[in-house]
Amino acid sequence: MKDRIIVALDAPDGAAALAVVDRIGPACGFYKVGLELFTAEGPGVVEALGARGKRVFLDLKLHDIPNQVAGAVARAGELGATLLTVHAMGGRDMLAAARDAAPGSLTLLGVTVLTSLDGPGLEALFGRRVADAGAEADRLARLVREAGLGGVVCSAAEAARVRETMGRGALVVTPGIRPADDPIQDQRRVRTASEAFAAGASHIVVGRPVTQAGDPAAAFARFAAEAREARDDR
Repeated sequence: MKDRIIVALDAPDGAAALAVVDRIGPACGFYKVGLELFTAEGPGVVEALGARGKRVFLDLKLHDIPNQVAGAVARAGELGATLLTVHAMGGRDMLAAARDAAPGSLTLLGVTVLTSLDGPGLEALFGRRVADAGAEADRLARLVREAGLGGVVCSAAEAARVRETMGRGALVVTPGIRPADDPIQDQRRVRTASEAFAAGASHIVVGRPVTQAGDPAAAFARFAAEAREARDDR
């Protein structure tokens, strides 16, 4: 489970983020660097994680014209990131440009529907009725598959149908993972680790339940134990 559970370092600066990494220790080998941390620290935080022997999920959710996205993808590959996100709503040309620019060491993930969005939120965004957020995620997953990317980011709520769409070889990364009794905060479509893996997730992303715990190492260990049990049952 060391590389199947990705801890989100949603910290204000590199010192705070790396302190969490050091507190968790060798049990976790994969960390997500998102917009706040990357904006604060730039490429240096990716390099610092690499120096600690950690893999990096660079979650920048790129969404721009194809040329700009292609350039950013190429630079991310040079940093040594393992995973990088682009928005599926950027369209076929943008996704294809990202694919062509990615080095072999970098796997691109298409972001489908953010876990902070539900049906009413999507209706306001799209200007049409949305009966099922999962159907929208699946529609975007098909676009990602056709573009030849390595996988998708989706809620565990729709992971089963997205897994069927993407096929067995693709990555299905699910954020919004919470303990069963944990508040959902700003998320909407959340699930537990066992539910996510049972639905076909290849990786889960866990943030505040680990990073804001009194003992991050113990909190990570609980998620790892739950994840092992879920995968053993499959």
